[in-house]
Amino acid sequence: MSVSNASRRDFLKIAGAGVATTALGTSASSYANILGANDRVRVGICGVRGRGNDHIKGFSKVPGTELAALCDVDENVSQQRVAEIEKMGLPKPKTYFDIRKLLEDKEIDAISIATPNHWHSLMAIWACQAGKDIYVEKPCSHNTFEGRELVKAVKKYNRICQHGSQSRSNPGMLEAIRHLSDGTVGDVYMARALCYKWRPSIGHAAQEPVPAGVHYDLWTGPAPLKPFTKNRFHYNWHWIWDTGNGDIGNQGIHEIDIARWGLGVDFPVSVSAMGGHFMFDDDQETPNTLNATFYFDGAGGKRKMMEVEVRHWITNHEAEIGTGAYGESTVPPAGITPAPKKKPADPQQGQQVLGPMDAKTNTVGNLFYGSKGILAIDGYDAYKTWLTNQLEPGPHGKAAGDHYANFIDCVRSRRAEDIHSPIQEAHKSTTLVHLANASYRLGRTLKFDPAKEEVIGDDEANQALRGTYRDPYVVRENM
Repeated sequence: MSVSNASRRDFLKIAGAGVATTALGTSASSYANILGANDRVRVGICGVRGRGNDHIKGFSKVPGTELAALCDVDENVSQQRVAEIEKMGLPKPKTYFDIRKLLEDKEIDAISIATPNHWHSLMAIWACQAGKDIYVEKPCSHNTFEGRELVKAVKKYNRICQHGSQSRSNPGMLEAIRHLSDGTVGDVYMARALCYKWRPSIGHAAQEPVPAGVHYDLWTGPAPLKPFTKNRFHYNWHWIWDTGNGDIGNQGIHEIDIARWGLGVDFPVSVSAMGGHFMFDDDQETPNTLNATFYFDGAGGKRKMMEVEVRHWITNHEAEIGTGAYGESTVPPAGITPAPKKKPADPQQGQQVLGPMDAKTNTVGNLFYGSKGILAIDGYDAYKTWLTNQLEPGPHGKAAGDHYANFIDCVRSRRAEDIHSPIQEAHKSTTLVHLANASYRLGRTLKFDPAKEEVIGDDEANQALRGTYRDPYVVRENM
């Protein structure tokens, strides 16, 4: 097969299978140029109501990318998004409600996954088996076992996989991490991940018939099938254990990933978490306030420490994070919160909103403590430093990048080493989420073996980290 006769799809299959591209007389990096500007990476977006709507907007701006398909178990949402895409002047995408049917579409090169958390790993593993590349939102897994299986699948099927940790594509963050590694603030021994995000009560929701156009069995997927309520469905699934991981796995996973990245550590050796569901009497199962502490064995035997704090209500700012002192807010939207009006809708007054309204006291960022000073990060692309015991202002910066473009570039080049947020790193950070939740739910400190990726001498904790599955939506070992 000559280069001139090879289709884009043929080439991606060959490259994905590990066949040397020199057999075609060209390199992967130059193939896109040979095909010309009209060659496009065709993306199917899975879960398009909330964060998936941001995926639609993000991928639509990347040159050489086509929004080829949408997949959502709520056909009402899919229809709305198709209409919006056509208003953007883009071709009408195909629509699916069953991910398995989308994965059978040979014209789809890659999928992006913005579904509820309990679907992330299984959907991504199926995509690997179908020969698709994957952009998977955070957290990459609903439990540690399936995250480990996803890492195996990406390697086994030689796929390109990007995790939705956008900070890793931002030059401002890369510069901040360089300051942490080059000694600007000295020997960094501790990080604090701050997730102070306004979250009002979700109230109580009665059982009701499944709305027309919703494929509820598919939506439930791997989770236990329970009667439909609005609090188990759109957005509020975050606060139900069967489908979400609480705010530490929703907003907090971003800050955990940055903290672990900046500390230069992998898996912890110990974790202890305490918290609760305070103030409200409602259907939420996950804690709205959580404090977790992790210990790591760093290079040269130096112990390092990470603190993670989740708060849901009125709180103070720290290190000017969230005050606007670093520039405009850089926390990515969830794709569902309406633009503020003169008098924002108040969920407590019964006015309908699509997501939680932000409060002025939101503080989402990171703090790093070193022997020579402090480095603070506001959101995902801005940082400041204060040096010496007098806290004199030091280096600072702010710059954003394009996480979607990095993924598409790597799909074209087949250079997995160029992915900014590889699945191996995503799995390490997401494991911290699962360990914190397990420690909280079991009420005890967990000792972790980084080599075996299991809790030492605690079968109950290891079972909690594995999860359960409902046929036929099952993650199995070595899929």
